[in-house]
Amino acid sequence: MYERNDKSWVKHIDFYIVDLLAILIAYILAYITRFPDMGMPFKVDLYRDYLVVLAISEVFGSMVTNNTSGILKRGFLAEILKVLSLDAISIGTATLILYGAHSGIDYSRLLTLYTSVYFGVIDLGFRTMWKAFVIKHKLFTRRRVPRSLILVSDLESAPGLIESIRNYSLSSIELKGLVLTDSDAKEVSGVPVVAPFESAADYVCREWVDEIMVSEDVHGGKYAEFLDACTQMGVTLHVVLPIRNTENDSQFVEKLGDRTVITTAFSNVESWQAFVKRFGDIVGGIVGCIFTLIIGIFVGPAIYIASPGPIIFKQKRIGKNGKPFYLYKFRSMYLDAEEKKKEFLKENIVSDGMMFKMDFDPRVIGNKVLPDGTQKTGIGDFIRKTSLDEFPQFWNVLKGDMSLVGTRPPTEDEWVKYKYHHKSRMATKPGITGIWQTSGRNEITDFEEVIRMDTEYITNFSIGLDIKLLFKTIAVVFLRKGVK
Repeated sequence: MYERNDKSWVKHIDFYIVDLLAILIAYILAYITRFPDMGMPFKVDLYRDYLVVLAISEVFGSMVTNNTSGILKRGFLAEILKVLSLDAISIGTATLILYGAHSGIDYSRLLTLYTSVYFGVIDLGFRTMWKAFVIKHKLFTRRRVPRSLILVSDLESAPGLIESIRNYSLSSIELKGLVLTDSDAKEVSGVPVVAPFESAADYVCREWVDEIMVSEDVHGGKYAEFLDACTQMGVTLHVVLPIRNTENDSQFVEKLGDRTVITTAFSNVESWQAFVKRFGDIVGGIVGCIFTLIIGIFVGPAIYIASPGPIIFKQKRIGKNGKPFYLYKFRSMYLDAEEKKKEFLKENIVSDGMMFKMDFDPRVIGNKVLPDGTQKTGIGDFIRKTSLDEFPQFWNVLKGDMSLVGTRPPTEDEWVKYKYHHKSRMATKPGITGIWQTSGRNEITDFEEVIRMDTEYITNFSIGLDIKLLFKTIAVVFLRKGVK
């Protein structure tokens, strides 16, 4: 029976406990520091309640930031950053809850500060020590005896597979030997060849072998009999698939119909994350649509007076995985803007032409160059700089075409120019805001940089990142940073 390595959050529940213990100790020390003469246990029920809120906030912070993901592999500097982010979210969330309940004024601000400082130091120390203990004693494997493994491969693939197994340092695998399918070599990369392929099944039958790993070339044909014999013996088989997993990909096994398949995805999210994100989109979509109606009462007439015609601009855009949809905006350009676009292609500030941006766009309502060379702007420029034109997109969010946070949806003419790696940015729903939109927007004229930012968002997705980008968007809109 093969004991599968658990990839769920339960795998690192010990670190959740470590974090909770750290924040408990930090709070007690902070309480004693702030009120040295009051003694223990707590004399004030109010502060006891705060500890409960703090603990809940800490668990919430760990979940929304995926704080324990890859915890055994990341370095000390990365751990410091993770602890600081957890500290900020935990203390910040607890403080917001208290002030939201109109109880914040009753709490000591110094106590909150002391708790934050103590928690950062204690949690970093606890995590570092527990991580070292777990790795040293291989507690994550839940085994005392290493798993013996035989590698079956051709000579060409063997060195790379051996290196891959050796570099998988967090497993308790003992590479016992090698079986080559096309060579009489006695050793490869320091690993002995334990049997010729013709008698490999007999070797496995009489020797202690927990698991067998076979390379992608060992499929069907003359290998079928060997694979079938291993299956009959009940030996665990790991078959390497001819699918290369890149740095940004994630792979997992699942059922599709009545077949077991290996799924390779650019990124994947947990069910609870998808639920929370969609729930947030629905709530945000409803609130945004209400604001859209209010803004439309004032902006609509101004648009119509300056340029008679529809108030709402509808354009076909490309959504998740290439699915087209209609995107809605308050119209900020003249009705013939699309026809005139060809006249200004030479003024596109995006060098490779993968997007269209101009420093001063005369197609925008009210924009024109006066005889003396002065550039005059109007209502169109105003609603673009204040991002008011984006508000109708909340209807797209409510419908499910878009999300509050995501990547920029390309137009059809941009989409047809995309190369393979460009399309990866549409592996998620497009969003009203995102990393690119909050990192300079029109100041970024390199499309590859846009791709890098969008890829960064998709591969590092978390609910915490979405919340961070939403707050950053509010700041960007008020500061009008990167909007021209």
